[in-house]
Amino acid sequence: MNDDPEVIDVRSEERLDLALLEPYLREHLSVEGPLEVRQFGGGHANLTYLLRFGNAEYVLRRPPLGPVAPHAHDMRREHAVLSKLYRYYPLAPRAYLLCTDPHVIGADFVVEERKHGVAIRRDLPERFHGDSTFAARLSETFVRALADLHGVDVAPAGLSGLGKPEGYVARQLDGWAQRWDAARTSKSVDAASLVQWLREALPPSQAATLVHNDFKLDNMLLDREEPARITAVLDWDMCTYGDPLMDLGYVLALWPEAQDPPAFRAWGMPSWRDGFPARAQLVARYAELTGFDVSHVRWYHIFNIFRFAAILQQIYKRYDAAQTHDARFAPFGDQANGLIGVATFLSRG
Repeated sequence: MNDDPEVIDVRSEERLDLALLEPYLREHLSVEGPLEVRQFGGGHANLTYLLRFGNAEYVLRRPPLGPVAPHAHDMRREHAVLSKLYRYYPLAPRAYLLCTDPHVIGADFVVEERKHGVAIRRDLPERFHGDSTFAARLSETFVRALADLHGVDVAPAGLSGLGKPEGYVARQLDGWAQRWDAARTSKSVDAASLVQWLREALPPSQAATLVHNDFKLDNMLLDREEPARITAVLDWDMCTYGDPLMDLGYVLALWPEAQDPPAFRAWGMPSWRDGFPARAQLVARYAELTGFDVSHVRWYHIFNIFRFAAILQQIYKRYDAAQTHDARFAPFGDQANGLIGVATFLSRG
């Protein structure tokens, strides 16, 4: 019986070979009972599976099928973060096991704690349409969760080695520009003028904190009974130690407002619904909670639109090359081009 709408039967092309995996898990997790494998169907990149050994549940995460960009989908990084962070940031699931032996399933993978809850993806559940009070409460919970993450002291958490804050923003720009170029297809637009503007307008960095690098509603689980309460923040394979405004800019890039063009809703959170604060209000609340200088937030916003375009383009290239046949990815190339257009327009404003 499937009582979890997030869980589906494993897609045929994404099945795990249990011949070596099952004995490996039994040895390293000391589990008992029959193994049942299901799949979490909502993700767009890493593949995530539910493992049930009798009444015990775990989550297995691995990179997507086919070639992946260098340093992307880093399960070793996810394990390094989640094997420690859960003690200091309760919304982070605990990682129990890292496998780097390619003979087991053909890729690195992590086995983690199963957290329960529901995810909000394209839109709010229908019962909350028009409920501005719920949207306001969810927004406050969301921005507090981000501020709390950026308040984690990395030294006692043992996570200061995750990255090098000096020069972090410039390296991010270089890296994502290279990823965009590597993922382009014949239908991709030219982003050279946008990248040039980003280089010329590069802001000075300030504080260094943990940076999730994919902080958004559909990487969260919400309590089934009280959906304005977050029960987990997921997808930590890009987490690093760097400029916290990278996370804030990413949130803004995915935070459409009611007056924005309707096409923005295709790639953003349902923040255009009644009760969600405008981007400027969200920035002000984040600054109030953290005390950080947000005067250069426009650059981070535009950069992260570009970055999100590159992420979509990486996924689309796998679809275009028939490395995945998931039809959800078919429009991602056009959406990535649209985002480059939006970022270029904003950079000229």
